[in-house]
Amino acid sequence: MSDDIYREIILDHYRNPRNKGKIENPDVSIHDSNPLCGDEIDMFLKVDNDNVKDIKFDGKGCAICLASASMLTEMVINKPLTKAKEISKEDILENIGLTNLGPTRIKCALLSLKVLKMGMVKYYSDKDPDTAEKIQTDSKLY
Repeated sequence: MSDDIYREIILDHYRNPRNKGKIENPDVSIHDSNPLCGDEIDMFLKVDNDNVKDIKFDGKGCAICLASASMLTEMVINKPLTKAKEISKEDILENIGLTNLGPTRIKCALLSLKVLKMGMVKYYSDKDPDTAEKIQTDSKLY
């Protein structure tokens, strides 16, 4: 696909974000920001039998950051939480479709994945410390 089509997809997710909002009494609630540009993402998950039953995000930031968060929520909803640890930097960049992002913009695109993986570590820290440790070890984002 051409970059123009990907730009339209990004703008659509930015203007009409999927799964944006908050969840009452989430199993996971996590926040992080990118101090270089001011992007902020909060992620909320409801997990049942290790499956992501609901996921929402909230935050502020550029179109790439918020569109990436919207796309990521669609990638993980109704899937095993442990599957989310397999999502890589390359998967996110391929999903948004812009291959010529500079280092700062790459961090914008990956903030939601970083937040999700931090949330996974937080969730599994009490339930399954070995899985939490593996997620931390395997989650090299940059």
